[in-house]
Amino acid sequence: MSSGNLRKHEKFRSRFLRNQRDLIVYTPPGYAGQPARRFPVLYLHDGQNLFDGATSFIPGQDWHVGQTADYGIQIGAVAPLIIVGMYNTKARIREYTPTHVPKLGGGRADRYAKFLLEEVQPFIDREYRTLSGSQHTGIGGSSLGGLVSLYLGLQHSRIFGKIAALSPSVWWNQQVILRFARAAVSEPRPRIWLDIGTREGPRIVPQVEKFRDVLLQKGWRLERDLHYERVEGAEHNEAAWAQRVGPFLQFLYPAHEAAV
Repeated sequence: MSSGNLRKHEKFRSRFLRNQRDLIVYTPPGYAGQPARRFPVLYLHDGQNLFDGATSFIPGQDWHVGQTADYGIQIGAVAPLIIVGMYNTKARIREYTPTHVPKLGGGRADRYAKFLLEEVQPFIDREYRTLSGSQHTGIGGSSLGGLVSLYLGLQHSRIFGKIAALSPSVWWNQQVILRFARAAVSEPRPRIWLDIGTREGPRIVPQVEKFRDVLLQKGWRLERDLHYERVEGAEHNEAAWAQRVGPFLQFLYPAHEAAV
């Protein structure tokens, strides 16, 4: 069975964030052999944790995104797609949060959005054969990466039609994301994967379920454009999130929606 390829773009510089980071890009099996074909794209935060245990936050623990995407594509469950992993930096908390909090800092998510939309996305569109349009473009991450995915995805729904929010930090700044989601006008509505593990902290499950309920009140429908999963016994770490990659890829990028 053929497998996808990984290519690293080192020290990608941002004039908005005034820093640099590596990007790692997965192209699906068959990419090179179909030069006329374009592919949907998924942008994921915390890129060093996605593909390689040697670079991940906890050594040896990564999301196995490459192998999982290969398998889903090969068995006909997942549409072939391009996956862009954006490494985090020392400014991770600042960049992944929409508001500033005393003691914790934060509040540069809008600037991070400019980095993604005005620097990373145009670069990826130039370098790779991407499909344009929100129905082909997704954003995702876990923890604070899940929070910033929800924030940017709901705010820029004309660009991101798919959101993967694994264990999102909805607690940030007294659950400001709930107020933001209530006020957001997201047209067209993105398809959202939302999950939380039961061993991630005492109050986090009801907080995430409260966020789910805000989406339901705004018109999202379970198993149509929203999947919510409460994962029994799952902790807040890469090993737990790796288990959810296959399911969220199938929900957000089902093979029957593959563009030719």
